[in-house]
Amino acid sequence: MKIGDISSPELHDDLRNQLCSQIESSIKDIEKHVPATAALPDSFSTYLRRTLSQLNSLSPFPNSLKLHIWKLSYRLWNACVDLSNSNAAGIQKHHEEHAKLRQVSADLIFLAADVSGIPSPAFKSASFFYKTGLIWHDLRKFELANYCFEKASDLLSKVDITNVSEYEEKKLLLDLNIARSRTAWEVSDRNLAIALLSRSKNVLFAFADNYKSLANQYLMFGKAMLSKNEVSGVNEALKLMNEALELCERGLTVVKRTGETLALKELRSKTLRFLGASHLQRDEFESVLKCVKVLRDGEKDQHPSLSVLAMKAWLGLGRFGEAEKELRGMVVDKGIPEGVWVSAVESYFQVVGAAGAPAVKGVFLGLLGRCHVSADAAIRVVNKVIGDPAGGGEEARLRAKVVSDLVSHDRILKLLNGDDASKERTAMHALLWNCAAEHFRSKDLQTSADIFEKSMLYVPSNIESRNLRAKGFRVLCLCYMGLSRLDRAQEYINEAEKLEPNIASAFLKFKIYLQKNECDGAITQVQALPSCLDFTAEFLSLAAHEAIACHCLPVAVSSLSLLLNFYSTGKQMPTTEVVVFRTLVTILAQDPQNDSDILKQMKRAHSRLREMSAENFFGKGEIGRRERNWFSVNAWNSGVKTGQENQYAICAEFFRLASEFYGASIDEEKEGNHVMVCKSLIMTVSAIISDEKLKTNTLLESEVKEAISLLDRAGKMLMSSSTEYDKLEAIIEPNFLFVHTWCAFDLHSRLDDTGSQQLLLIKRFANSKCCNPKHLLQIGIDASQGPSLNHEVAIFALSTCLSTLLALPSPDYASVALIVRKLVILRSIPGVDTNDDVTMETYKQAYRIMVGLKEGEYPVEEAKWLSVTAWNRAAVPVRMGHMDEAKRWMSMGLELANKVPGMQTYRSCMEDFIAGFEKKLSGA
Repeated sequence: MKIGDISSPELHDDLRNQLCSQIESSIKDIEKHVPATAALPDSFSTYLRRTLSQLNSLSPFPNSLKLHIWKLSYRLWNACVDLSNSNAAGIQKHHEEHAKLRQVSADLIFLAADVSGIPSPAFKSASFFYKTGLIWHDLRKFELANYCFEKASDLLSKVDITNVSEYEEKKLLLDLNIARSRTAWEVSDRNLAIALLSRSKNVLFAFADNYKSLANQYLMFGKAMLSKNEVSGVNEALKLMNEALELCERGLTVVKRTGETLALKELRSKTLRFLGASHLQRDEFESVLKCVKVLRDGEKDQHPSLSVLAMKAWLGLGRFGEAEKELRGMVVDKGIPEGVWVSAVESYFQVVGAAGAPAVKGVFLGLLGRCHVSADAAIRVVNKVIGDPAGGGEEARLRAKVVSDLVSHDRILKLLNGDDASKERTAMHALLWNCAAEHFRSKDLQTSADIFEKSMLYVPSNIESRNLRAKGFRVLCLCYMGLSRLDRAQEYINEAEKLEPNIASAFLKFKIYLQKNECDGAITQVQALPSCLDFTAEFLSLAAHEAIACHCLPVAVSSLSLLLNFYSTGKQMPTTEVVVFRTLVTILAQDPQNDSDILKQMKRAHSRLREMSAENFFGKGEIGRRERNWFSVNAWNSGVKTGQENQYAICAEFFRLASEFYGASIDEEKEGNHVMVCKSLIMTVSAIISDEKLKTNTLLESEVKEAISLLDRAGKMLMSSSTEYDKLEAIIEPNFLFVHTWCAFDLHSRLDDTGSQQLLLIKRFANSKCCNPKHLLQIGIDASQGPSLNHEVAIFALSTCLSTLLALPSPDYASVALIVRKLVILRSIPGVDTNDDVTMETYKQAYRIMVGLKEGEYPVEEAKWLSVTAWNRAAVPVRMGHMDEAKRWMSMGLELANKVPGMQTYRSCMEDFIAGFEKKLSGA
């Protein structure tokens, strides 16, 4: 059966009493609850709301029941008060469950709001709703708070205010409107909020607290609008603050008691200060100064913010002198809190900039002198003076100078020197370090060094800070290196090395030696780098780059040479070994006197090549081939250079290395560049022979055989490329074939029983298309004299050369004459080919050559020599009695003389002698 179905009055009374008993029982349980043992369960409020709903459906109630309900409501309310006064963790003043119980109490008393026998029951019920609404407001349950406030407003609206005489009940009207206004403001219903505040003006009466409460609420709304920093918000804030100021003025005219007027005056001053702040946000600087003036004229104890407001207003008007006066006035006023003057300093410096740095310095030091300034404040001021040093410039430099003077002052150092200021000291060091680092990045090294030095003042000298101090000394070393003050830089790095002997300090010492152009010291320092515990091979590579940049090539050579020692260890290296060798050779090649050092490094590279294989040393693919070719070509070029400088011993070694490098195969090549290998081998042997001739030494038999083996190797490679000797010209230049032949002839001439082999070698070369007369002439001349003397080879080479020259359209008669002379001399040597007919044939051949030539075309001196030597050959036959033979030689000499211009006198004498000789023969 539902409650609504019960029609009997007796049953209604019984049910009402039963429900009241249930409510009373729950209240008793709440009163017995101990908050310290357990949190307040939500079952209380749930059960009470359900029971209250049932009781409400049984209205109207008799007055006796209303009185009972009224008492129950007060009991529940008092129980809630007791719970809120406890310090239990789960039952706080604004706990939601507690608020629900308050709401039940307010709803319960509302059922008996028209009870008789209790004065002003509606006001008391309204106060319950008002206080409950405040709790919901604090819990930010604005809908529930608004419900309570509206209930209270409805209850109060039915009561005649004139019948209310108690102060608390009168103030309730005002407090309720203000509370409703605050809730409306929170849900962004600003129009309602302002309207409720305006309505509150009608219930102020002559109480100072009322004026103060309403004015304070206007002020709070104004401050909220001001904090949004919006143009429309600032305008609205001004209106609200003006309302607050007007209420304060009205209250002061109404209230006469001194104690009450003090509170209003204080609120008025506060409102004026915020009005000044509002005008400041609107850039209405004159209005700000007016507010300040009113406040200063009306108050003995000046509020700390007045100086800040006045200073900012003067700054806004561009009157920096007045602003500075306000700032300096803070030094005198001991009542200004630290946070206020620090904020003022920040604001002043933000507007005035670097120009205001000296004033800020003076103010800050003045404050240090008159009162205790915290370390945090010092850091804030220094940070503001530093500003943003990024990008450098004159302003940043001026700021840094002021900071330097400020942080090195004894007062600041003393302030941050205590054990309790270690955190702030660290912060100051970090601040200065970052500032110096920005100046360093901006290339303002002098300023950077100055600030870095000042930052060292905030690093303790204990063991824990050794690394930090060493780091500071190293960065100072860098600064002074950049300023070219190398002695100062060296002092700092020496100090850093004492504190923390690591690779960074050692490397900076090396750089100083480089910049001082002390190569010996730099080399010594490079050799000391591997002894550092944190050494890595990258530092040797970096040292070489630094040395090259400083044009100190011996240091670069030393660094790279030392770096090469680490490749055999198998450690991870910064670059490939072949690149280091290539760089080292390139550096050495810049000095033409380094041929022996280049040879040493080339040999070292070759040794590593044999240990590692070509692909592991040079690399694979196209990269490996390029590296191989670089070493091959440089070895070849070095051989050519040293050969041109007559350094044949070194030249031979370079060409020998070139043959090895050219012969290295990459990526399954069958062989390397065999043509260049052949050329290199040929040039090697040629350089060996040239060195022998230069030093007038004689090669040992073992050396001769080794040279021959090199030539044989070259010859085999050539013949493997072409089975026909005549086709070798397409593979290798004729000059190299000549050098190969000449060297082989020279070397074989030193061995016994090689004459026939030499002749076959020359005949084979002479029959090839690669041969030319100059080559044969050279071979003939060499074979006709010196240790390589071989008459047979010489006569063959010269005869073949002569035939070749005469077959040319325009023979070189100087060479022809030389060959003829050589042939005449060779054939005149005893034991060779002394047949006079052969010799005569040589003279006749010379005569036939001269026939038809223009005068002087055949060398005159050579022709005279032939004529005279032919004539003189008649002397021996004459003495021997071989007259016919003698006459034949005389006739040859005369015939030759007839072809030689300038021998007329000789011819006359010859003709007379022959005529006399023939008469003598006839007479005999």
